[in-house]
Amino acid sequence: MKKSCGERFWKGTPLEEMSAPQWESLCDGCGRCCMHKILFEDTAELVYTRVACRYLDIASCRCTAYRRRSSLSVECLILSPSNLSSCLHLLPGTCAYRLIAEGGDLPAWHPLISGSRESVHRAGISVRGRAVSEDSVDPEELEDHIVDWIRH
Repeated sequence: MKKSCGERFWKGTPLEEMSAPQWESLCDGCGRCCMHKILFEDTAELVYTRVACRYLDIASCRCTAYRRRSSLSVECLILSPSNLSSCLHLLPGTCAYRLIAEGGDLPAWHPLISGSRESVHRAGISVRGRAVSEDSVDPEELEDHIVDWIRH
């Protein structure tokens, strides 16, 4: 994969000033943000499940309806520079948007560093092989699918 948008642009360009291609290239393709989350109101604890949005292709960890996702799924998290700060708590600790917003750098397995979209899968960061589609899970049983490997 050819590195685009300038070498290490994320180090010198604030998130809110990134071009659309720069912003989009930060997504590592892990699929973690597409997993259903549960917020326990009594404790304010947010947990992840292994249940993926029906539009996530679990093998590739890419959205099959990316351009239409906001109209197809009201639960879809559409990140933008303007809403990122209010969404950080919904993103896993490995997410490039969160890492950069919190002053960090991209990990070695990130495609912009490694040069390969497969590196996120080889590193075991993606949901490939660990997720199930929401179409195969009863919504009443979502709590039975809570996992802890997504958070970090």
